[in-house]
Amino acid sequence: MITTDFVPGSPCWLDLGVRDARAAAAFYGAVFGWRIEPYEPAPDGFGFFQLDGRTVGALGPLSGEEARSSWMIYFSTSDADAATRAVERLGGSVRVPPMEVEGAGRLAQYTDPVGAEFAVWEAAGVRGIEAADEAGTLTWVELCTTDASAARGFYRGLFGWETKDVAMPGDSEGTYTLLTPAGVSEERMHGGMVEVPAEYLQMTGGTPYWHPVFGSDDCDATVAGVTAQRGTVSMGPEDAPGVGRLAVCADPSGAEFVVLTPAPGE
Repeated sequence: MITTDFVPGSPCWLDLGVRDARAAAAFYGAVFGWRIEPYEPAPDGFGFFQLDGRTVGALGPLSGEEARSSWMIYFSTSDADAATRAVERLGGSVRVPPMEVEGAGRLAQYTDPVGAEFAVWEAAGVRGIEAADEAGTLTWVELCTTDASAARGFYRGLFGWETKDVAMPGDSEGTYTLLTPAGVSEERMHGGMVEVPAEYLQMTGGTPYWHPVFGSDDCDATVAGVTAQRGTVSMGPEDAPGVGRLAVCADPSGAEFVVLTPAPGE
C-alpha cells in the first residue's frame, strides 16, 4: 500500500504534463472529483490537484514540443544528488538534473536503461501527496517494460527495492514483479512491473513507461465517467483474482492511468 509517511524509494508525488490545463482539470474533476489549487508562479490553469482539501497530485505544462501527455511518478529520496550519481552509474540517463523548487524540496527526472521515465523528490517544505490508498487517490504504481530483468536490477540498485515475482492473475501468462521499499514489510508494497513486447506499447511507440493506479469505490462507474468525458478505455473493466476490478484508461490527451476497486481484504 502507498502511504503518506514516505520512506526512501516509495512513491511520494505525481504530476501530469499536458498542453491544455483547463481541459485536463475538467476531465479529472468530473472523473475523480479533483479541483485545482492554482500555483501562482505556474502558467494560468496549472496547479495542484486536490481532493477534499488534500493534495493528490499536480498539473503542469509539457516541457517540449515533441513531449506527449503523461503522468510522471516521483519516488522519495534523501539526497537527489546521490540518486543522480547512482542513476548514471547504473546505466540510466538524467533528463532534469537536481533542481530547487522554491523551498518545497528538490527534484530530478531520469530515464531508466530500458527507456521508462521517472523522477525523485528530496523533500523540504513539501513532503509529497497528502492522501493515498483510498478512492480518488494514488494506490499503486506500475511499470510496463520490455526488459523486466534489466529494470529489476536497475531499480534495486537505485532504491534497494525488494522484489518478488508472482504469476499474473487469472488466465494471463507471464510474471508480475511486486515492489516493496527497502527495510519495510510487504504491507508497504507500492507497485509492480510487467514485461510486455514493444508492439503492445502502442501509445508510447514501444517505449516503456510508468503509470499510476487510482482507487475507486466503483470501477465501472468511474470508467463510465472516463468515457463520458471523452477519455478512452483500452482494457476492462474486468476482475483480476486477488486484486480487484480494474480498467486501463487514458484521458483525452492520451495520458494513461488505471482505475482499481480493490478486492475485499486487499
